[in-house]
Amino acid sequence: MLAILVGGEITGDGVVGLSRSLLTAGAESVIVSLWAVDDSSTSDLMVEFYQQLQQNPDKAKALRQAMLSTMKKHPHPIHWAAFTLIGNAE
Repeated sequence: MLAILVGGEITGDGVVGLSRSLLTAGAESVIVSLWAVDDSSTSDLMVEFYQQLQQNPDKAKALRQAMLSTMKKHPHPIHWAAFTLIGNAE
């Protein structure tokens, strides 16, 4: 199972704490956003992430490829650099 947390009101230690809670509850990995990200660029990144994940079960590599793809349409790092994978990459 993969959980995805995006932006919102949770900051700092709250992101880590919530991620840890999801992992303890059974999620194998979690993708979190470290800051609030524009909906359009987040949508582009997540669509690309799931397309990449279908081709390659390594979540870290799929996220990296999704970030590289998103950079082409949204070059500023604020749109794609917030996302990180916590937990099992495979």
